[in-house]
Amino acid sequence: MVKVIVQMYPVIPAASEAERMEMRPIGRNAELFQQTLRGWCEIVEEADRLGLWGVTAIEHHFHSEGYEVSPSPGVMNAFWGARTKDIRVGQLGYVMTTHNPVRVAEETAMLDHLTEGRCFVGFSRGFQSRWTDVFGQHTGARATLSDGSDGDRLNREIFEEAVEIVLKAWTEESIEHNSERWQIPYPHETGLQNWFMAPWTGKLGAHGEIGSDGEVRRVSVVPAPYTNPHPPVFVASNASQETVEYAGKHGFIPAYFSHMDKVANYGPAYVEAARAAGHEFALGQNQAIVRMPRIADTMADARQALADYDGMIFKHFYENFLPLAFREKISVNPDTPLEDLVDPMIETGLFVPGSANEVRDHFVEQWKHLPAEYVILIYHYAQQPKASVIADLKLFMEEVKPALDELTDYED
Repeated sequence: MVKVIVQMYPVIPAASEAERMEMRPIGRNAELFQQTLRGWCEIVEEADRLGLWGVTAIEHHFHSEGYEVSPSPGVMNAFWGARTKDIRVGQLGYVMTTHNPVRVAEETAMLDHLTEGRCFVGFSRGFQSRWTDVFGQHTGARATLSDGSDGDRLNREIFEEAVEIVLKAWTEESIEHNSERWQIPYPHETGLQNWFMAPWTGKLGAHGEIGSDGEVRRVSVVPAPYTNPHPPVFVASNASQETVEYAGKHGFIPAYFSHMDKVANYGPAYVEAARAAGHEFALGQNQAIVRMPRIADTMADARQALADYDGMIFKHFYENFLPLAFREKISVNPDTPLEDLVDPMIETGLFVPGSANEVRDHFVEQWKHLPAEYVILIYHYAQQPKASVIADLKLFMEEVKPALDELTDYED
């Protein structure tokens, strides 16, 4: 059975580019954000009733333009968890190059307990310089587009070390870590001196926390997750097979923000890397494909929905992160009508417009190449109205998912 996840990129709505300019900075409009936030939660509650497997929040900061206003995914998860019964809540994800990994381990363990195991965790590396470079200044991290540069390699190094610390914190009674970036405890060489509770920690705490001279030698990260050994972990992947293989090595779930042809290559690479590390997965198992379906009565209506709901964010935001050759081909300029961007949006492989039958056929063709266990559906709510998002999810669950279930015959 395919596990459907909905991920909303919260967009403060505007009727046109001109209105968005007039309301600048619309991202700080508290009244519109409050309306967006409440509707966002109502969509999550409806997704729970529709039987979706999960819902995710993203992490982005400083979006004064009103796009993807979601700085606190863990807070959203806790709120959703309290308002739902069955759906799982998570993030895609914490940008680990900018976080204290112990704090992430603590927060996600708490979320896992608050939801009694209805929690999953997402990690990503950070591709937006405006905030990744600010938040990553203490570790030296910079935003990356997986280009193989020195900055990209450093970003990956920082990311992987942070995830390693999270895994230790989740699974070990007590931990220690010593590197250029993280000393746990601090200072690591001598241990932490003068911990006033040391005699009692030596009797009540984890084994090895206190050294022979009363110094702190290890720390115990509490609580342990509700899920043993830890919640499912997703890793965002776009242009890097190295990230796919890293996910396979750890048994993490890669989320492919990629064109169909790349996904076809990534799937076998993931299975091979996982098998080398002792994880046995069938092709597509423990993997996720990310798409943005826009379902309407006709293709013409669906194309108009793409222009209305996704055109501005593509023109102002996403287009800047596309490969240079693609950007030169579409030649976006300030006067480009949003309707003229529909074909380039479809060419990315992420946007899937059409009738329910046409959208189903697209996904079935993808699943013939990689029968993914998870599909992540992205919506630019509230630029796309709440009722439209809910209608889209309902049609996907009723008209598309059953056909995909038939193509995923491996054991869960």
